[in-house]
Amino acid sequence: MATVDDTLTVAVRVKPGSSRARVGGRFDGPHGPALVIAVTAPAVDGRATEAARRALAAALGVRPAVVSLRAGAASRDKLFLVERPVPGLPDVLRRLRDGSAE
Repeated sequence: MATVDDTLTVAVRVKPGSSRARVGGRFDGPHGPALVIAVTAPAVDGRATEAARRALAAALGVRPAVVSLRAGAASRDKLFLVERPVPGLPDVLRRLRDGSAE
């Protein structure tokens, strides 16, 4: 997770084809500590990536339009950008990833 100018970069590990959608947990991947997002969508034609993007937006409490894929279209390890993150958003992300406030 890094902030640059008016964007927040979020490392994500996607688990496609899960029995239920879930956002939370940590995976130490190639982009550093990543938030785990399980989605029911299969890893076909970008459907899991789109489901992960929408799930991330919902978990962070932002509109899906402000979340975009930066890297990892064909990988389970992805980087998403959140435009104009509100103050406190990195803390929400940290709680989801690390469970520090649960």
